Amino acid sequence: MQSRAAPLDNSCTSGMTRDMAFLLETPPADRHSKFEDLQGLVVGTLLMALSVQFLQAGDLITGQVAGLSLLVSYWGDWSFGAVFFVINLPFYAVAIYRMGWLFTLKTFAAVAILIGWTFLLPQVLGFSFLHPLAGAILGGVTSGSGLLILFRHGATLGGVGIVAVWLQDAHGIKAGKVQLGFDICVFALAILLFPPMTVFYSFIGAAVTNYVILTNHRRDRYIAR
Repeated sequence: MQSRAAPLDNSCTSGMTRDMAFLLETPPADRHSKFEDLQGLVVGTLLMALSVQFLQAGDLITGQVAGLSLLVSYWGDWSFGAVFFVINLPFYAVAIYRMGWLFTLKTFAAVAILIGWTFLLPQVLGFSFLHPLAGAILGGVTSGSGLLILFRHGATLGGVGIVAVWLQDAHGIKAGKVQLGFDICVFALAILLFPPMTVFYSFIGAAVTNYVILTNHRRDRYIAR
């Protein structure tokens, strides 16, 4: 789980960089069985798809590639799942190079399952009313929880996080700065399509997503290596 946030100090940025690098690490092969990994991908992507439903019901967006995909889907009246898949394609080459085939295949599977959920959920779930603030908070909580599950099973949903870690390793550009820069661009584009309050609520949702991840997926608290 990202907008014009207050400038981060060096210790905070370094912490975000280390956390992101660890989030993208593939867990040891004996940590989960294949069935456990499968259910993790299914449940994690279901929560992510539910997050998309909350965000779309409130006419909200989020950061990273998911946020850019939502913007494009709103602008062109296209399916979020299809746009998300296409935008993610260039990042798979980086995933193979930096993270290996197992991570890439799990990530590809997660994206495919998420696309399936985003087509299915609108057929069985709808909202007659959802306040944007409620949509932002619910979307942030479900998005953060879904990403946590995917991270624990050695997968993610591709995108900027992979490139950020690669740029850090290859060129010394901090991953936190890369992601923050991308999110600023996403929310700047959002201002052209949405009212300021909508962008503000969207930022709250993105902040909730990050908070859930940073407080519940930490090596020093919960991860046994």
